Amino acid sequence: MQKPQRLKKGDKIGIIAPASSPNQKALEKSLAFLTALGLEYEFGKTAHSEYGYLSATDDLRKADVEDMFRREDIAGIICACGGYGSARYTDTLDFELIRQNPKIFWGYSDITFLHNALQRHADLVTFHGPMLGSDIGHDTFLEQSAAQFQQLFTPTALVYDDCFYAGIETVVEGVAHGKIVGGNLSLLASAVGTDYMPLTAGNLLLIEDVDEEPYRVDGMLNQLRMAGVLNEVSGVIIASFSGAEPKKRKKSLTLDEVFAHYFASLQVPVVKGVQIGHCQPHFALPLGVNAVLDATNCTITIEAGVQ
Repeated sequence: MQKPQRLKKGDKIGIIAPASSPNQKALEKSLAFLTALGLEYEFGKTAHSEYGYLSATDDLRKADVEDMFRREDIAGIICACGGYGSARYTDTLDFELIRQNPKIFWGYSDITFLHNALQRHADLVTFHGPMLGSDIGHDTFLEQSAAQFQQLFTPTALVYDDCFYAGIETVVEGVAHGKIVGGNLSLLASAVGTDYMPLTAGNLLLIEDVDEEPYRVDGMLNQLRMAGVLNEVSGVIIASFSGAEPKKRKKSLTLDEVFAHYFASLQVPVVKGVQIGHCQPHFALPLGVNAVLDATNCTITIEAGVQ
């Protein structure tokens, strides 16, 4: 797996909206954060456009991704937001172009589909972290989350434990090794049976989501179970599932009961309550790198994502 080159002061970042259109006020407000990091920036063609529930047509969004990878003056790509639609053109991307021009690619949520595709077909380590219009441009964005971007400037092994945020809990004890793969559960479930599902065998599966009721999470985990995904992982990291309170049904299993049903009997290490995803603070991490999950002591140690 290729690790992209680290950033340095003065580098230019490409800003794209490869799924839906971002909140423009929040996007504008977020730019001061990039400046404070010592970075320049340039908007792609999709950052300010809108096309229904998408930022632009599939062809334009695909071209924006490829152009940013092709350009030698762009050192990294940060997504403005997620939403919906990355999967609509992913199978048409020029993965060889991306493989030959590896660089930092950062985002989460719907961007999960692109993360997994770039890892599988361009052999590229990518970054799961807070985005400009979705997170950074809002008053709720915390300094603790902002500090996560420092990993892009210096190769740094990351450690997640109670020092970052109290609340990580053991579901199944043990220690597991493997590459961290995964991301948004909805996108993972939709990728089952395609060439854009991450390689989960022997690896650590990360899952997160937002505004999905327990019965919906149950259905998506059952899809992974029936596809054989859960039986082949080396460990599971259950991250943020904010907004998961039952709404549609008066009677419901709790989210913890759903997790226990699918993970308690897996006989691999599992933790829950990890602050990754639609949450603050938001721990950012590279996907596709080696990591160690110590579910007994509730720590996750992650290899640096840049070189």
